[in-house]
Amino acid sequence: MTLQPPRIDMRSFQDIVDEAKRLIPQYVPEWTDHNLSDPGVALIELFAWMTESIIYRLNQVPDDIYWRFLQLVGIRPFPSVAAQTDLLFMLTAPAAGLVTVPAGTQVGTEEVDDEDSIVFMTDRILEIVPPELAHVVVSDSENPGRYRDQWDEIRFEGASVPTFRTLQPDDAIYFGFENSLASLAIRLDVTASTEGVGVRPEDPPWAWEVWDGEQWSPVRVQSDETGGLNQDGEILLLLPKRHEPLSLGNVRSHWLRCRMTEAGPGQEPYHKTPEITALAVFGVGGSVSAHHGELHDRELLGVSDYEPAQEFFTLNRPVLDRIEGETVEVVEPDGEPVMWSEVPDFTDLNQDSLNFVWDAAEGRIRFGPRIRFPDGNYRQFGAVPPRGAEIYLTSYRSGGGARGNVGANTLTRRLSGVSFVASVTNPEPATGGVDAETLDGARMRGAMELKSGDRAVTAEDFERLAHLAAPSVARAKVIVPSGGSDVVRLLIVPRVEKRPAELTVDDMAISDELFETVQQYLEERRILGTAVSVEAPKYIGVKVAAEIVPEAGRNEGLVKDRAMDALYKYISPLTGGPSGQGWPFEVELNVSQVFSLLSEVDGLERVERVLLYTVDLETGEREPRGGQAVKAEAGCLFMSYQHSLISPEDLATE
Repeated sequence: MTLQPPRIDMRSFQDIVDEAKRLIPQYVPEWTDHNLSDPGVALIELFAWMTESIIYRLNQVPDDIYWRFLQLVGIRPFPSVAAQTDLLFMLTAPAAGLVTVPAGTQVGTEEVDDEDSIVFMTDRILEIVPPELAHVVVSDSENPGRYRDQWDEIRFEGASVPTFRTLQPDDAIYFGFENSLASLAIRLDVTASTEGVGVRPEDPPWAWEVWDGEQWSPVRVQSDETGGLNQDGEILLLLPKRHEPLSLGNVRSHWLRCRMTEAGPGQEPYHKTPEITALAVFGVGGSVSAHHGELHDRELLGVSDYEPAQEFFTLNRPVLDRIEGETVEVVEPDGEPVMWSEVPDFTDLNQDSLNFVWDAAEGRIRFGPRIRFPDGNYRQFGAVPPRGAEIYLTSYRSGGGARGNVGANTLTRRLSGVSFVASVTNPEPATGGVDAETLDGARMRGAMELKSGDRAVTAEDFERLAHLAAPSVARAKVIVPSGGSDVVRLLIVPRVEKRPAELTVDDMAISDELFETVQQYLEERRILGTAVSVEAPKYIGVKVAAEIVPEAGRNEGLVKDRAMDALYKYISPLTGGPSGQGWPFEVELNVSQVFSLLSEVDGLERVERVLLYTVDLETGEREPRGGQAVKAEAGCLFMSYQHSLISPEDLATE
């Protein structure tokens, strides 16, 4: 499809001719012959034709001019945002001493065909230490707050420790460690009673947890060979990022516990308490946060010519937000290197200020300009590197964008050598990667910013500023306060780079970091007397059950897939609705809209019948009978849930 150039001047040839003729009575009232045969009218048409040619050329203004104009008025496009995930490093053997994975360790995806590896870097040092088990206590639900010491029983041969004494939910066994095991992967070598205890080995009713300083946080069970403590084997646990000491009874330690839970649907409860006769704990790995980015060491940008407003560009872009140590180094001929500092703009600088501005999206480094004032004097805003000085970047990181939202267990290629590490992976998908802002997005945002400034007064202001607070905000909606309340409820929808058919309610969860970022940003910009509450919308599952008839000779499976894709895309908080920007808040969905949507599917002859169901996305339970419409209350959004396109015979069983 051919791209249409922007229209700066909308006038046509005839518009210019008509405008000129309307001015004749004002400037030349004695000119009364306006027919085409009049020489004056011929000249008007000639100049109109020439003006139209100029307008055509003006309308070919490239996008770069728009970028420059936006920068002149202080509107800069948002740079790309790097995806985040946790990397799990597993050791070749249990740690006998401290094992360190340095900050900046790089891990990537496997190269496929012509696609380059997607590289992630660790954010901090990972220290893997041997666990030191020092205490074992048990408690039961009948005597909360009372703990029975079982340390001697776990250490001496011939004794055993019953884990769940009363076989009631919240019975627990606690393991106390001398040191924090935050972010570590530990292996429990368990010698347990081999008698059957009733539970399904692959799904025991238990929960592993640690004390994080405020509450008991869940522990990820990577594998369990004991079948719920039914037999000897290994249990591999991945602990969360916080593990703090707590006093239980008279013992203060870093606690890890296994707590009995209610048997859920399909689970079998314990009929006899499992018993542990011996236990050994080993540190076998650890996890650390990482972001999508590739490190570039010292890079020569160029040589200074001592002209104001010099510009240099990095070899790799876009550039991620700078961290400590990432800056410009100026090396004069026969001189010592001098570090310069980055600033957002040159407004408050003088001619001796060793500062520069870094445009992350374009990878552009700019030095101070020289500005002429009305009195004829010039002023230098920021110093200029001396003539012949070499301009270096000490280091920087490039990356970011939706490309970094890789799936779970795809970051397996080690790009940095680390001793004693056998393997690495990402147990969870990487999330949060957002591409740089487009010209259209910056243009619309610029108009809103120039109109409303940087204050949150109206509902539109709150919604606009939520997008400015974090590029990972896909949608924002203000729920108008009722009953005279001064609390503004702002609902935000995160940006998720997934196919609509793969989207789940868990994907729409708002991270604590995003909540805090938006809340703090709006707190600084709200007017006095109002308060802001940043919340997530309530998502309502919608299931469409329809009877469809494909056209004769068409592949029924292909037609069904197209119809499914259309439904998942239309009933979505991100891509749904008539505009394709997400299903609107407080707007009902009815069968006529579904009929209209499916009628446009290629290869579908007709739709016989449609039923709509609402579904609880947490439990999967749907309303018993389908209807002709589903309504969304204030603060609710629709999300597709397991649509069903079936034959007339099958529809009767729905």
